[in-house]
Amino acid sequence: MTLLRNSGYWRWSAGVQLNRLPGMMAPLAFTVLTTATTGSYRLGGIMMAVFVAAEMVGAVPTGRLLDRVGPARGLVVLLPLVAAGLFLLAAVASAGAPDWVLLALAIPPGLVAGGLNGGFRTLLAATVTEDELPRAVSVDAMILEGVIVGGPLLVALLATSGPVVPILAMAVVALLAALLVPRRTVQPDPQRTVERQPIPFAACVPWLAGLFTVGLLLSTIEVGLLPLVLRLGAPESATAIVIVVLCGASLAGSVLYAARGKAGDPRLFLAGFVLGGIVVSAGFGWAGLLGGVALIGLCTGPLMAVSSVNLQKLLPERRRSEGFSLAFTVQASGFGLGSLAIGVLPVWLAPLLGVLAALVSCAMLVARPRRAIGTPSVTS
Repeated sequence: MTLLRNSGYWRWSAGVQLNRLPGMMAPLAFTVLTTATTGSYRLGGIMMAVFVAAEMVGAVPTGRLLDRVGPARGLVVLLPLVAAGLFLLAAVASAGAPDWVLLALAIPPGLVAGGLNGGFRTLLAATVTEDELPRAVSVDAMILEGVIVGGPLLVALLATSGPVVPILAMAVVALLAALLVPRRTVQPDPQRTVERQPIPFAACVPWLAGLFTVGLLLSTIEVGLLPLVLRLGAPESATAIVIVVLCGASLAGSVLYAARGKAGDPRLFLAGFVLGGIVVSAGFGWAGLLGGVALIGLCTGPLMAVSSVNLQKLLPERRRSEGFSLAFTVQASGFGLGSLAIGVLPVWLAPLLGVLAALVSCAMLVARPRRAIGTPSVTS
């Protein structure tokens, strides 16, 4: 597999994982900080909500800026700005600032950080060849699983040295990510146009809907693990079993997708989401819960990979950072809606929202099969 020998890809991967790590650390880091400095863990939750809202507001403008100045050049400048904002937040918190100041200082790094993932994703297209891209996205999804788990664990470890230390670590990680922004990239085809063209939003909608579905159904399962387990009469500790199954299935799905070396039909993965969500909702005992969660996990990585690859084919070269930033924002909104659904709907009904979103996505792909489905096979 040529991807494994591509040193540029591994530099990109290290940079993008470091860029993601502060976001994975933030929920627990903010909670630790506010609990120690103000005595309120709830303030940490509000800080995280403010930070995420700022990311969503700033994602597309930041992505548009990266497209104008160049993703590599822009990331090298913006990542230190994120670090500076986090350093300032840590310093002000240590000085005993009031709650509203902490909330306000969570906004600037969020506004800047929102579009950085889109910039890194744009650089991936210039770091690997077109044939390597599906596998590259899939391998990235596997590594991301480790970052998701490792972020909170790192915070828990660092918090033993002081409540501000995790925030300082987030800033240092952002600086390290700036050092790993890829410099050497695959040269674009000189015959390809680089003019700023409009984003074909209508053609992108099916793939954006797929990413929204991933966020919606996954967050519904993750946030609703406790009530889903309690519904079976099991103790709270049993949620760990479901988490292991979900993470293991997600990792296995990405591995199989990368090993197969073909893009696959996204409607198959969406069908897995539909069936898995229905089984989880129906409540067929432990077999139903674990089986439905496993099916959802198996389809998560492949659906994200095929959606990302097809979005790249549709996005104009000079609008990719903006387009991918929009995609990440759409997926984040799915995560937010899934969390809200668990809070306001019966536990059996909430997963059906994800099922509905998957059905709508599948219907849109059926309606435009030639334009929206399929990518070339990977030839390693």
